[in-house]
Amino acid sequence: MKAFRSAYGAIIRPTTLNPNSSPHFSFSLFYLPKPFAISASLTSNFSANHSLNSSFSSTPSMADSGNPSPFDGTLETQFGNFRTQLDESGNLRERIRNVALEIESVTRLMHANLLLVHQSRPVTEVLEKAKSQISVLREHFSRLAEIIRESPGQYYRYHNDWRSETQTVVSLLAFMHWLETGNLLLHLEAQEKLGLDTPDFGLDVEDYLVGICFMSNELPRYVVNRVTYGDYDCPRKVLSFLTDLHAAFRMLNLRNDFLRKKFDGMKYDLKRVEEVYYDVKIRGLADTGDSKGDQGIQGQA
Repeated sequence: MKAFRSAYGAIIRPTTLNPNSSPHFSFSLFYLPKPFAISASLTSNFSANHSLNSSFSSTPSMADSGNPSPFDGTLETQFGNFRTQLDESGNLRERIRNVALEIESVTRLMHANLLLVHQSRPVTEVLEKAKSQISVLREHFSRLAEIIRESPGQYYRYHNDWRSETQTVVSLLAFMHWLETGNLLLHLEAQEKLGLDTPDFGLDVEDYLVGICFMSNELPRYVVNRVTYGDYDCPRKVLSFLTDLHAAFRMLNLRNDFLRKKFDGMKYDLKRVEEVYYDVKIRGLADTGDSKGDQGIQGQA
């Protein structure tokens, strides 16, 4: 009976020691002896873990269900083939880039020689130095064609790796041809000079057209320098050539791409040459002849 009164007092005893607190009783759970509390906690944790493990063990795994694992034989074979293809493509592209770098080196040398034409050097001398590099370019493009033939039908897959170099080569060859003849270098003539007249490896038409646009960028500077050295008939010849070239390009249905931007630049080249020609003509220095592309530009020097 005494023990019962002690337990009852523990339940209804106020939970605060503040003597000024409310006289109402606040019920709270009484504390069990520590050994009993620990035992109850362990029992409840064991029951929860046992239930969780039972639920996981009852769920069939992917391996037990018969489904293929993420890296079974089929996927391993497929991605192994992918790795082989990517390695071969990377090696091929690296060889192409090495040849393209050699082509770029030759074009820099040719361009450096052709720049001398703006300093009133004899055209025959300038062209002779530049022409000596054409055979080297032909050899490099021949090596490039051999590399591409190792992957039949993949010409345009790797085309961008040597495209800019080809456009520069066409521009230099076209400028040299114009200095000699006063006429435009045709697509077939450019192919023959570079040895790109085979069915599986030729000169792309867009590369040729972009190269011609690059060539027109040199003409305004050439005209100004020729007038400076007293050649007042040069603006008329260049103006006639650029006018015909611009009219020919207008026959093409060009999209808003790189080629269209280069063609728009040709219009500014034509405008600059027109300004030089009108200035010379107003001063009474221009020749009144109307012949165009007469004996070529080589006789100017």
